[in-house]
Amino acid sequence: MVYHVITIEDTGETYKCDERISVLEGMENLGKKGIPVGCRGGGCGVCKIEIVSGNYKKRVMSRDHVSEEEEAKGMVLACRVKPLGEMTVRVLGKMKKNVCKVAEQPVEV
Repeated sequence: MVYHVITIEDTGETYKCDERISVLEGMENLGKKGIPVGCRGGGCGVCKIEIVSGNYKKRVMSRDHVSEEEEAKGMVLACRVKPLGEMTVRVLGKMKKNVCKVAEQPVEV
């Protein structure tokens, strides 16, 4: 097994992702509650991300959710890409609320 480090730019969190699984599956392994995963087949658009840096292989995605122009700018569906090396991603759309939760800070009295 070959693992690559994926960095979520929004939070600075990192996780290891086996190159045989999608970036979304690796993200789910972070253990965060409520990461919406939708259809897992590239048709619903829930897991839209932007690849900031890094190489990946991709599979077909619905043009209803990722236009050719967006794809050319690195916007993809996390369920349809697998890492080929270290990557930095930015979370977009419906997933952002749950993936990028910031732990509440205790209030000082």
